[in-house]
Amino acid sequence: MHWLVFAAVAAWSFTTAFAGGLVGLVLGNIRLPVIVFAASSPAAGAGANIGISGVAAATAFVTHLRAGRIDWRLVAWMVPPSVAGAVGGSMVAAHLPGDALLIVIGVALLVFGIDLLRPRRVPPRRQESGSGVRAAVIAGAVIGFLGGVVGLILGSLRMPALLRFVGADPLRAVGTNLLVGVCVGVAGIAAHAPSGVDWTLFAVGATASIPGALLGSRLTGRLDERRLLLAVGTILLVAGTAAILQATL
Repeated sequence: MHWLVFAAVAAWSFTTAFAGGLVGLVLGNIRLPVIVFAASSPAAGAGANIGISGVAAATAFVTHLRAGRIDWRLVAWMVPPSVAGAVGGSMVAAHLPGDALLIVIGVALLVFGIDLLRPRRVPPRRQESGSGVRAAVIAGAVIGFLGGVVGLILGSLRMPALLRFVGADPLRAVGTNLLVGVCVGVAGIAAHAPSGVDWTLFAVGATASIPGALLGSRLTGRLDERRLLLAVGTILLVAGTAAILQATL
């Protein structure tokens, strides 16, 4: 493979990891087209992309853990249904039209992004713990299932769900989303390993993602809540557009 391809993969992986670490997203759907294009096969590229996403999420998570930006109660409620949903989605993936589902996900990301960018007050946080827990469980299961079907961690869907439906604190939602994404990513890697992974691209992308995720996650605390929400909203618009283009091109 030409060294320019490796350089492009490394540069794009660093950029997406930086943006993802900043706002608590993995952005695997934005990275995926580049990885698949450069991979030996689409399946091997998808496996490499999930692995890179896991490394980026785990790297950024460490910084957020040290800063105390994790809601452990939400993690405990959200991880099991997310992993179960991802496993279930992987089992039915072959029987569903993946492109159509990607379009649905892309439209949802655009709606969430526009909603976050609207000039209004910071989203209200739920005061009733029971409703927040139910929202976390349902969102984890549904998003995990969708991610299993399309082969993505889908932190870009989980993050706005944490903000809008669960009522999580924006700064703590960043680290919480990444930790749930790491768990879903581990399940995804395990599911893709038997069918093959482009380990060379995984090594290049993961190596470039580590400094990007570290730098982005360290800058998170310098943004106030409104600016953080604006950053998340902007990236959701990009991620939604990328998902729709990936399904239609």
